[in-house]
Amino acid sequence: MNVPNLLTLLRLLLIPCYVWSFYATASPHKIIALCVLLFAGLTDVLDGYIARTYKLETYTGQLLDPLADKLMMVAVLFTLIASGRVPWLVAGLLVLRDVLMILGAAFFYFQGKRAVPKANVWGKVTTCFYYLAICSSILAWPNLQSGDIVLWFTVGLSYVTTIRYVLSMEIIAVRRRVY
Repeated sequence: MNVPNLLTLLRLLLIPCYVWSFYATASPHKIIALCVLLFAGLTDVLDGYIARTYKLETYTGQLLDPLADKLMMVAVLFTLIASGRVPWLVAGLLVLRDVLMILGAAFFYFQGKRAVPKANVWGKVTTCFYYLAICSSILAWPNLQSGDIVLWFTVGLSYVTTIRYVLSMEIIAVRRRVY
């Protein structure tokens, strides 16, 4: 267990904190929930930076980090759908993309291979737009529907980013085939 993995575990613990703070706030402006979400985003940036800078990358971290990201995204989308702030279709398309990525990774895993996407600026830009749209939706600013346009743009951008990842992905063999 190292610092980046501890930050990832903290991010997993922040998921129920986000959900609780979203529903515990009576105001339509869910500022505490947004602060929890932004703090979780900061731990994501920090754990990646520390892991790469100090060569603390682990297989556990490679598995837990994206899992924490996806679970937080699902929690955020669930609260925004349930509160009528985000259309089902937008959330469904975002979740579908992630499910397809997970299924693809599982396919390679069971073939005894690992798909290694190469990080690029497209992923960072997509994440920035995702956070911008979510912030707008959570704060209901400037109105309840303001995040929709940015969120639809983010959906399109996320699919473009996924296609770019898949095209640049490296498939490497691991020690043994899993049945």
